Amino acid sequence: MNRDKLITRPAVESMIADGRTIVIYDGYVLRLDSWLEKHPGGRLAILHMVGRDATDEINVYHSAAVCQSMKAYRIGRQAGPWINMTPPIRGGIYHKEALISNDVVSETSEECDSNSNADDISSAVDEDGLLELSFGAKPSSPQAGLRKRLQREDSAAASPDSADEVRLSPTEYTDLAMQSNVEKDIRDYPSLDPAVQQDIVEKYRALQQTLQDDGLYECPYLDYGKEMIRYTTLFVTSMVALHYEWYLTSAVFLGLFWHQIMFTAHDGGHTAITHNFVFDTLIAIFIADFCCGLSMGWWKSSHNVHHLVTNQPEHDPDIQNTPLFATCPSFFKSIRSTYYDGFVFAWDAAADFLVPYQKYTYYPIMGLARFNLYLLSWLHVLSRRSRDLSSSKGAGWIRPTEITFMACYWFLFGYCLVWRSLPTWTIRVAFVMVSHVVTMPLHVQITLSHWGMSTAELGESESFPQRQLRTTMDVDCPAWLDFIHGGLQFQAVHHLFPRLPRHNLRKAQVHVRAFCRDTGIPYTILDFTDGNKKVLGRLDEIGEQVAHLLACQKHMAETGESGLA
Repeated sequence: MNRDKLITRPAVESMIADGRTIVIYDGYVLRLDSWLEKHPGGRLAILHMVGRDATDEINVYHSAAVCQSMKAYRIGRQAGPWINMTPPIRGGIYHKEALISNDVVSETSEECDSNSNADDISSAVDEDGLLELSFGAKPSSPQAGLRKRLQREDSAAASPDSADEVRLSPTEYTDLAMQSNVEKDIRDYPSLDPAVQQDIVEKYRALQQTLQDDGLYECPYLDYGKEMIRYTTLFVTSMVALHYEWYLTSAVFLGLFWHQIMFTAHDGGHTAITHNFVFDTLIAIFIADFCCGLSMGWWKSSHNVHHLVTNQPEHDPDIQNTPLFATCPSFFKSIRSTYYDGFVFAWDAAADFLVPYQKYTYYPIMGLARFNLYLLSWLHVLSRRSRDLSSSKGAGWIRPTEITFMACYWFLFGYCLVWRSLPTWTIRVAFVMVSHVVTMPLHVQITLSHWGMSTAELGESESFPQRQLRTTMDVDCPAWLDFIHGGLQFQAVHHLFPRLPRHNLRKAQVHVRAFCRDTGIPYTILDFTDGNKKVLGRLDEIGEQVAHLLACQKHMAETGESGLA
């Protein structure tokens, strides 16, 4: 095989139409069919890159040795600059007829940028992010008739709480809310022009090299020594309190132990400690499965996808929480999840009832979130997805190890501690509830950096670094409080460089700030209080939109019309 032959875009389209797994990396065309089921990070991570230039994603998620191994999958070089395609898993449609011309870059339906009609969007967003309407739509806009009707009714610049908005059909209201989010991001972030985005990419790659040269990828093991002292102190304090029958005190310190030690499991899951897959995976599984009863395999399976398609409603499992929570209007139409094998998160009566109150239920549900993680963990290790991951190269030992460690956790915690060491049912229930609720700040921290950020889809032309900074924010805190946040306060930095040891994230943040100033990408950083306000504000905003959606439905039920011209 001639691995240096030029492969045109139409040829790539034809191969994808044939079911091939084609990814662009460092100027070369890779065919990853044989690697798809062997990838330790799961097949979805690859499927979301089909037809795209995945150079930055591959480089930041893998070691230099793994990146070198990509050479074995080369089938040729890309012919000319690459314009990203929409992967089939995201709805891209490909036709073999693309091979009719090998010299012309064809524009097929799957490549339609969601921003190509940006000039047609006539919704607007005020400075607080709330939906407003204006009436500058072009005649070709699908909302033109709607806006002309509203304009005749003198409803220009109406806000969502305007009575006239009730005259929209539920579908039109949802479309308008989604488009307003797109328009806001187009206004606030650098142009999606390929030249602009390529400049951002080049500066991002230079930044990554700077971090390498500064030694920030080298793990400061002394800091982990300090971490171990803290973890041990918390656990020993819990056991001493249990011995002296200070049951609730014991529960509090056990919860704090779980809260703190999971930060290191997160590091291991990203191979950010030793940068060795086996060693870091063992560390992560021991902590997550044995010490905390949570499947690291489940976490990695969902977390890898989350990092690649952050805040995309149909693809990111971390924001697919209906009917309990909805973080964007896209959920109003019901979401078919690509992560959960096409499962539909239907917008139903339960969502109608619960979402309007989500800003009030947020903290109580976060307090109970750990119980849900137990369920998800066991569902994962017993699932086909886990069996498939066990067939991945060098990962066959992970699933049986996880099952063994999780069983040990429940024997030690469930039987030896809760059942044998606690005297009454009242104390048992109180101990379990207190120890688990104490971990609530961890669950708040996990959602804090994403739920208040953009969920708009700007199309395939957006660069990896811009998307990560658009959908992720950092939390500001003094350095002496870093141990409480466990590195999760640097989520924007972490999403740009996921394999960076967390104790070096604060140093890397200085470089990321400079990068954002240079590229014009807004860098969002709020203190913990304001970050919580931002998330609650988003939950409240979506809850208000649900109320107006219900008003639209009531109007249609009563009148049989949507109010459209």
